[in-house]
Amino acid sequence: MNSVLITRTISIENMDKNDEEKLNQALYDVWGVRKVKLNSMNGEAVISFDEDAASFMDFEQAIKDCGYNIAAPDGH
Repeated sequence: MNSVLITRTISIENMDKNDEEKLNQALYDVWGVRKVKLNSMNGEAVISFDEDAASFMDFEQAIKDCGYNIAAPDGH
C-alpha cells in the first residue's frame, strides 16, 4: 500500500530565527513527517508528510511545545 505525501504551509506567530532549529527538530519528531522547511522571515513552515501517519493537530502541538502558536491555520 502506497502512502500519500501531502504538503501543508503553516503560519507561525512571531517565529524567531533563533528558534528555527528547535522548531525544525520538533516537527521532524512528528511521526510521518518527511520534509520541513522553515522561513522565519515570513513566519511559515512548509511540511511534507504522510497523511496516514501525521495530522495537523500533531504539528500544532509540536509548535506549541516550542512556545509558539499557529496563526490562521489553512483548515484541519
